[in-house]
Amino acid sequence: MAKLYINPHNRKGHINPELQGHFSEHLGRCIYEGIYVGENSPIPNVNGMRRDVVEALREIRIPVLRWPGGCFADEYHWKDGIGPKESRKKMINTHWGGVVEDNSFGTHEYMELCRQLGCKTYVNGNVGSGTVQEMSEWVEYMTFEGVSPMADLRAKNGHPESWKVDYFGVGNENWGCGGNMTPQYYGNLYRRYQTYVRDYRSDRRIYKICCGPNVDDYHWTEGVLETTHDHAEGSHGFMNGLSLHYYTHPGGWDNKGYALDFDRDVWYETLDRTLYMEQLIRGHGAILDRYDPEKKIGLIVDEWGTWYQVEPGTNPGFLYQQNTMRDALVAGINLNIFNKHCDRVKMANIAQMVNVLQAVILTEGEKMIKTPTYHVFHMYKDHQDGELLESFLETEAIGTKEHQVPNLQESVSQGADGRIHVTLNNLSADRDYEVEAVLAECSVKAVAGEILTGAMDAHNTFEKPDAVHPQAFQGVQVSGGALKFTIPACSVLHLALEV
Repeated sequence: MAKLYINPHNRKGHINPELQGHFSEHLGRCIYEGIYVGENSPIPNVNGMRRDVVEALREIRIPVLRWPGGCFADEYHWKDGIGPKESRKKMINTHWGGVVEDNSFGTHEYMELCRQLGCKTYVNGNVGSGTVQEMSEWVEYMTFEGVSPMADLRAKNGHPESWKVDYFGVGNENWGCGGNMTPQYYGNLYRRYQTYVRDYRSDRRIYKICCGPNVDDYHWTEGVLETTHDHAEGSHGFMNGLSLHYYTHPGGWDNKGYALDFDRDVWYETLDRTLYMEQLIRGHGAILDRYDPEKKIGLIVDEWGTWYQVEPGTNPGFLYQQNTMRDALVAGINLNIFNKHCDRVKMANIAQMVNVLQAVILTEGEKMIKTPTYHVFHMYKDHQDGELLESFLETEAIGTKEHQVPNLQESVSQGADGRIHVTLNNLSADRDYEVEAVLAECSVKAVAGEILTGAMDAHNTFEKPDAVHPQAFQGVQVSGGALKFTIPACSVLHLALEV
């Protein structure tokens, strides 16, 4: 029997809601068709935004949405996306599919989407092909309320009031698609560009995010921090966060495999590669600790998730893939890791929200389905704004000779209402486990549970949209501060405890 120990009296840190953030890029059918259909669409919408998608996203309490990219951000010129839609510039999306981008979804539309979602804003600026002036004027356009050319232009375009920009990324993947820069060169550019990302209101300070590493590029992290912190005093004032990108590629970048066509060996390889996220957080966190021992700079994992070959017959530049119980486990594992490192990780954004990579929602015309990953976010939402509790789980190694993983993985938090939330993943493809959870010096009064489980490749389709969905979890035996239950193979479990 596996043992889970929980100490409700030892709080380890605060879990920002933003750890369950999302990412939307001008890529494939993420924004166009997936989110934005235009005011004249027969698909029910509010100011052009799909009503069904917005309502589904509100159900999982989406805390923050990153936009417009991704690689697209460093070729995006914001003035192309404002003003009357019929006069906006058209361009070729050179990164994603070579399709025409008509800029009908721009700054005003993004801010309207965030208003409908009730979420914070995370805008990614253009360093790769943009100027300091362009970035400075965009921030002014969005956030300045006084008399200025950009504030006047915003009012002319129909929005006299300023918006709040909660987070601003100074460039994206500048080690690659964002300019192929060296860390020292980018570090100096960051110092310069962020200077002009001004806080026009003292009560609306912008959280500035510096472009961090790709996967285990510790050289980049070291070089950027060394350059940006060359004048150490006051350095924290111009860097609030450092990004990290890591995708789970079963088979590696050149042989990603498929979302639906995989076997038991690939199942364990996928989960093993997902667990590498913890090593990355520890490795880059150790470098951050030397420059920022007080942990004032947040690690921002603003691109994560599975990345497979595209579904057969779809545009290879659109990155459309199905979503199975394997993806649900990937989501649960990552979200637990982020929770347990909430002292350093302050935001994480799954890639991407709709119709791209590990999407929480898929659409096809007027139809919409919620993926297994969506249901995991729904089950984890009670961790938002909770306090991480100390927990320890006895595990055993399972898997294949090449890819060993722990059989179980967890995180535990306590909400403001006093309820304790346990999220537990069974990584085994075929074995159930008996679990005994023990709470130190604490009695459990009541338990409510929900579980997502099924075959490894179980997924939802437009013909069977509810083939995979959460169900009530019964059979938890309670005795004082101890719980006993059996967690099925290939499952994600959420228990809410009243103590």
